[in-house]
Amino acid sequence: MAAARPALPSSPTSLLLARSISAPDLATLLVTAGAYSLVRAFDALTERRLVQQSLSRKVVHVLSGVFFMASWPLFSNSTGARFFAAVVPFLNCARLLTYGLGFYSDEALVKSVTREGKREELLRGPLYYVIVLLIIVLVFWRDSPIGIISLSMMSGGDGFADIVGRRFGSLKLPFNDKKSWVGSAAMFISGFLLSALMLSYFSWLGYIQVSWDQAIGKLVLVALAATAVECIPVTDVVDDNISVPLATMLVAFLLFGNTAH
Repeated sequence: MAAARPALPSSPTSLLLARSISAPDLATLLVTAGAYSLVRAFDALTERRLVQQSLSRKVVHVLSGVFFMASWPLFSNSTGARFFAAVVPFLNCARLLTYGLGFYSDEALVKSVTREGKREELLRGPLYYVIVLLIIVLVFWRDSPIGIISLSMMSGGDGFADIVGRRFGSLKLPFNDKKSWVGSAAMFISGFLLSALMLSYFSWLGYIQVSWDQAIGKLVLVALAATAVECIPVTDVVDDNISVPLATMLVAFLLFGNTAH
């Protein structure tokens, strides 16, 4: 019987490739690819007129925040993990600036995430949205209920308010004819439910501790505050993607600040 051939040592190139992608790097690549694929999927659906532009914009608004937040446990427990996660909104920010400023054109992207199909709109609501994502990751991260609740209210609450309000919102608010009672109700309910769901998710994974006998009442107050701010007729001055998360952060800090790690 022939003697077993000794294993050949790995080449320097193969060793470099094996070590070049660490766990945080891999998580960043996966989440970035997922975020890009989500937007491109709705780009295609909107371009083929399978999904209305207004609906596509808000579905992307909701899913982007929810999926990004749900991906945080993929990153390691190192102190630098939040910076790897922050790469995702940073790249999206750079992408919006590139197309919004007209360096390159992407009509499908513009149609899927803007109200009127103008590239300049990329520099407003969509850009504010990813900047808030970036701030929440860097400042709060996954061990703070403040960031989790703020992102839940911005993505789920504000997103469903528009989706439901456009379809069923015939009865407008007396002080803001651009908002409806049913849209505001959807904002409160969806924001509250998503906040509770995501708090449960991160609590189950051990990143935060939640005392539910107190948290439910606090979430109601946060959702009411966010809904009230979303109703105020100042969208021409302050975008909802700025006012809603800022108001949520403030109220959540006052109510949940002592529970943040």
